[in-house]
Amino acid sequence: MTTDAAVPDAIDPHADHSHDGPHGYISNKDDYLKRLRRIEGQARGLQGMVTDDKYCIDILTQVSAMTSALQSVALGLLNDHLSHCVVDAVATGGEEAQLKLKEAGDAIARLVRS
Repeated sequence: MTTDAAVPDAIDPHADHSHDGPHGYISNKDDYLKRLRRIEGQARGLQGMVTDDKYCIDILTQVSAMTSALQSVALGLLNDHLSHCVVDAVATGGEEAQLKLKEAGDAIARLVRS
């Protein structure tokens, strides 16, 4: 059995990654929430397709659509992070700039692997 302490911060939704000031996505928050609710509906639809014994290829087509939608959200968040959080940190310089650049690089690496 896995405990919360054993879950890495990268996937722990309860990990504290808070930073001072508004996050880069704040101006698009409503759009992100709308897109995530749509993805949530797609996930429920997939469950229904499996429950209803739909054809494998039809389910896979919907999985692909949902995956693309999630990737689109991820790329949007990454872009917002780079253009707001990273740009601000680099302008300030110092250790925070290095941290933000590493954090962004790690996020890009996770997205590329997924």
